[in-house]
Amino acid sequence: MKVLLDTSVLVAAMVEAHPGHLRALPWLQQTKQGKITAIVVSHTLAELYSVLTSLPLQPRISPSTAWHLIKENILSTVEVVNLSQEDYKAVLEHLSQQNLAGGATYDALIAHAASKAGVDQLVTFNEKDFRKVYPSLSRMVVVP
Repeated sequence: MKVLLDTSVLVAAMVEAHPGHLRALPWLQQTKQGKITAIVVSHTLAELYSVLTSLPLQPRISPSTAWHLIKENILSTVEVVNLSQEDYKAVLEHLSQQNLAGGATYDALIAHAASKAGVDQLVTFNEKDFRKVYPSLSRMVVVP
């Protein structure tokens, strides 16, 4: 099975104190064990780093620890998908036609990448957001 792991799931899987940790962790473990093929969108790496280093935890996750978590848990086991200029144009056109603005842009980019990569499931804790930006992809949205 091929899945796209959203940032919300990756953060939860890597941060033990996260309320969704026990639900998200198996997705990352199955990826590491080769039971599923997981992908992320390239900009998710930057978003993941940003979120990890700004979580209100004590002690905070340091930049070097965040990099280590990403390197060991994502870059070593997950396929990173890049979007082209044409992909961005298509997503922005789609959003304008749907009259969607703001943060929906990032969810739409991830949903577009999921479709482009031919994944079976898009795994996220933000189910409603993804169903809103691409209703045609609703069938693939899964909550851990």
